[in-house]
Amino acid sequence: MSLPPLVEPAAELTVDEVRRYSRHLIIPDVGMDGQKRLKNAKVLVVGAGGLGSPALLYLAAAGVGTLGIIDFDVVDESNLQRQIIHGQSDVGRPKAESARDSIKEVNPNVEVILHQDRLESDNALEIFAPYDLILDGTDNFATRYLVNDAAVILNKPYVWGSIYRFDGQVSVFWNEYGPQYRDLYPEPPPPGMVPSCAEGGVLGVLCASIGSVMVNEAIKLITGIGDPLVGRLLIFDALEMTWREVKVRKDPETEPVTELIDYEAFCGAVSEEATQAAVDSTITAKELKELLDNKPDEIYLVDVREKNEYEIVSIPGATLIPKGEFLNGNALGQLPQDKRVVLHCKSGVRSAEALAAVKAAGFADAVHVGGGVLAWVNQVDPSLPTY
Repeated sequence: MSLPPLVEPAAELTVDEVRRYSRHLIIPDVGMDGQKRLKNAKVLVVGAGGLGSPALLYLAAAGVGTLGIIDFDVVDESNLQRQIIHGQSDVGRPKAESARDSIKEVNPNVEVILHQDRLESDNALEIFAPYDLILDGTDNFATRYLVNDAAVILNKPYVWGSIYRFDGQVSVFWNEYGPQYRDLYPEPPPPGMVPSCAEGGVLGVLCASIGSVMVNEAIKLITGIGDPLVGRLLIFDALEMTWREVKVRKDPETEPVTELIDYEAFCGAVSEEATQAAVDSTITAKELKELLDNKPDEIYLVDVREKNEYEIVSIPGATLIPKGEFLNGNALGQLPQDKRVVLHCKSGVRSAEALAAVKAAGFADAVHVGGGVLAWVNQVDPSLPTY
């Protein structure tokens, strides 16, 4: 569907701006009027990571007058494979500040506003209120539902993107004109069911593919041109190099959004069963080291990550049995009855889920390692790589 322009045009473009945006100005559908609307637009990008990086650079290059960045994280070396707005010299810096500096290098005319706080239910409405449009490039369900609900309450459109390994998705949600995120995903998946990019990986260049489509949609909404992805979900398969479209309609059963809630509790990062299983059954990396040094024959150490992760870094002596094998029951028969089972993963979430299955099978003294292999590297062997 075609929609009216989201933003009124600015009064004028300077001579320098006319030169800078000349390739836009000679496109009949954009022209002076469209470029003035871009200049007057205020866009908030949630996350300066994989999707936020190309989105922020192209929004700046396109001439969006005000860009807000909400990100409380710092640049890590593992980000540089895909988060192209940051460089080697930015490692350890706040992502929002690094992104601002890159934006200013691309287009000094852009005003950049930093929000270096975690997006929460108690600040989302205040942060969102001054902006015309939101771009959501986050990688966790709790924040996605928070962004959606805040946008619905404030009646603001937002462009949503998602990436995982070789697959990407893009849509535009605007409750006034079409469906919202809750119409596509009424309920979050069960805890641990959908791996994050940190667990499953993502092809770096996929961020550019999806991020550029998100900016394309933003430009269309701001200027009122073309047919935005309202009511449509675009799905990209980078391996097959195919794009396909799925219609998304308003669900009449969707409950109206009237307030912001506790989204961590709503999405449940860890299941109740896993939380209960981990109570009094969690050991530290240093405690594991003591067991391996003093009682190696009394424990059976299991790594519940995936094979590719195990090949990057592993704790000496660990046997690889992916979490899915515990959840479907296939792994339980492999566990010795005469040893204490010790589970670990990357950070402790997946091993807690596996621990619940192990305890339910009768291994009452089983434990898992809090912090996982990351804690092992930080506390025991810093010479090992992290990811």
